[in-house]
Amino acid sequence: MHKKRHITENTKKNEEWVKHAMLITNAKDIEELISLSKRSSDFMISMITFTQPPLKICYYQTLIDEKILQQHVFHALEHQKASRYELKHLEAIKTYLPIDGIQITDQIDEIQSKLLKGYAIVQLKENDPICALVPLTSKEGLRQNNDTENEFSVVGPKVGFVEDLDTNLHLIRTQLNIPNLIVKIMTIGSLSKSKVAIIYIDGITNKENVATIEQRLGDIDFDVVFDTAQLDQIISDNSLSPFPLFISTERRDRVIYSLISGQVAVISDGSPYFITGPSTLFDFFVSPEDYYLPWMLGSFFRVIRILGVIFSLFASALYVAITTFHYEVIPRDLLAPLIFSRQNVPFPPFLEVLFLEITIEFLREAGARLPSKIGQTLGIVGGIIVGQAAVEAALTSNILIIIVSLSALASFATPIYKMSNTIRFLRFPVIILAALWGSLGLLIGISLILVHITRLKSLGIPYTVPVYPLRLKEFNDSFIRSSYQVTNKRPQHLKPENMLEYKPKAAKKKSDFDEE
Repeated sequence: MHKKRHITENTKKNEEWVKHAMLITNAKDIEELISLSKRSSDFMISMITFTQPPLKICYYQTLIDEKILQQHVFHALEHQKASRYELKHLEAIKTYLPIDGIQITDQIDEIQSKLLKGYAIVQLKENDPICALVPLTSKEGLRQNNDTENEFSVVGPKVGFVEDLDTNLHLIRTQLNIPNLIVKIMTIGSLSKSKVAIIYIDGITNKENVATIEQRLGDIDFDVVFDTAQLDQIISDNSLSPFPLFISTERRDRVIYSLISGQVAVISDGSPYFITGPSTLFDFFVSPEDYYLPWMLGSFFRVIRILGVIFSLFASALYVAITTFHYEVIPRDLLAPLIFSRQNVPFPPFLEVLFLEITIEFLREAGARLPSKIGQTLGIVGGIIVGQAAVEAALTSNILIIIVSLSALASFATPIYKMSNTIRFLRFPVIILAALWGSLGLLIGISLILVHITRLKSLGIPYTVPVYPLRLKEFNDSFIRSSYQVTNKRPQHLKPENMLEYKPKAAKKKSDFDEE
């Protein structure tokens, strides 16, 4: 009986899926397509009567640029009417209209797709299956300013991406002027029909990585692709991990660096963010600014970032472990101020830390969601007021406020926002383990994190390279950034087809005068 009920439920689900599939099925012919489109108020049908024979033009008013329609279609055809040349076939449209990319086709799938992307359908006869597709796509509503907003750096270019795929590909090609920069376009999304571009350099990028990306994107069955971040989660090797397995960036220089290193870049139309992979854990602590500064300064700031993330992850948990179980490890000079700070606090250290950490998250989320000027004011004023009030009300200690504030600041030391979110999330389970078992719980938390990241892979590449598996030659651009004289080879773990990136030569001083 239970088995029969299970079969019935599966049958109902299949029927619902069939109904859903029928709703998004393409039109059978152009007559049905126009009939379906007429239900929308923004669908227009125009008849051009001054041509022989009259032309029928169908388009969505909200998708096209009406200036192009008027100037390059209507006016162009009106200019040709004086010649009284009869349009015997649609190929003549290409000579009349000063527009590139006009297609003549009878494929209904292609016609429907182009119509919904901002093309106009031109027919010689009523319900003629063969039509001309004229590109009239509008650029209205797209962001013109392409400064980087979330990955800001003081030194170096500040060119970022926008929500238009063609503009983003233009930005990439203007920096990489080589014919073997390959761009492959795929269509994903049963409802959105979003264009997704796979970008790599032929002769450098490993073909297996490209094939893996293509296969995973091709297997996606999704309705609407809003942003590249959705593709990041779907094609990830482990979607259950809190750690991001692909670099997500809005900076052009970071994408260019990834491409010349042998990685694959992916971007969706309507998204200003690229994802690049295979990525390792250390890639998330690399800032493009490291390469614009002298290598000693770049290495110093990179080490500061790594130490800052470690401090942010374990500082609050270490406070809980010490004040709950291990008072004996506190130096005598520090013990008295700590006791004085906590003598009126009625809560145990765990609840004290949890209260402050959640308060910080509230302030951070509120500041991020509000307009920039209000958000900055709320973050500063709210933090000061809440912190001062919490101390005066004896809800927390002064020392803990300093620790939690420094942890919050250190979590933003990572250049990639997704990794900072991961660090913010992992602090809470580590704090809980420290509250349960003290230093043992802290060690358990560290061990679980280490075991988890060593098991992660990005497009089949180990996540913890070059530490595990050990690659000594790649240490020159992981924890530190070495001189350009040393970093002239591409990362070995990416298995690039060409290992040598450039040939370093020592600069030699030349005399102003020729010496005899």
